[in-house]
Amino acid sequence: MAIGVLALQGSFNEHITALRRLGVKGVEIRKPDQLDDVTSLIIPGGESTTMAKLAEFHNLFPALREFVKSGKPVWGTCAGLIFLADKAYGQKIGGQELVGGLDCTVHRNYFGSQIQSFEAELSVPELVSKEGGPETFRGIFIRAPAVLEVGPGVDVLAEYPVPSTNILYSSSAVKIQEENAVPENKVVVAVKQGNVLGTAFHPELTADTRWHSYFLKMGCEAEAQDKASSSIVPVGGLESFDEKPRIDFPVYQ
Repeated sequence: MAIGVLALQGSFNEHITALRRLGVKGVEIRKPDQLDDVTSLIIPGGESTTMAKLAEFHNLFPALREFVKSGKPVWGTCAGLIFLADKAYGQKIGGQELVGGLDCTVHRNYFGSQIQSFEAELSVPELVSKEGGPETFRGIFIRAPAVLEVGPGVDVLAEYPVPSTNILYSSSAVKIQEENAVPENKVVVAVKQGNVLGTAFHPELTADTRWHSYFLKMGCEAEAQDKASSSIVPVGGLESFDEKPRIDFPVYQ
């Protein structure tokens, strides 16, 4: 299994290191034809406008869109989530090209500027049910986006509370919320739609590899489905045909 990591800019090395901890090879992707040799793709965090310009320079957008449409698993973290969204707000003048594939609307830099970056414990029941480990995941938000709206086919995997009187999050907003009990809303920070996964935070910057393991299993499930759909089963077919293959990946401890 070779997992591609878009290596135009951003934290691609950290993703490759996380994959290595799970015994999986990560391949740096910079040209369209390199996508032919990988089973899944990670689009890392970074500066989304810069990444978009580099992707356009290397003529990567058509190949990236085809990869998403092919059904192969794709995961975007932070800037990668912006890339995969069908709609994005808060872009710089002139906008930026998007890959699309996630039926959601993302607000770029929703939580504020670089100095308003933060860490928070997130409730992640879906991740825990599949990977075990602690009940929460330590999310690292660096000039992060947030998902404002999701389509009917999108599963919400994690949310984060923000005071309803504040558009942007900051450490001071948390203090106000705790002391004065300001009513809060929740914004979505992790989603999944079919073969596409998106997180507004950076799992690759932690020692917790559960999100990477979760993504790897998405690839195994997709491969198993492809094999099942292409198999010809004789009349009175094999009794074990419906059995799911066992998938053993390390889980966070």
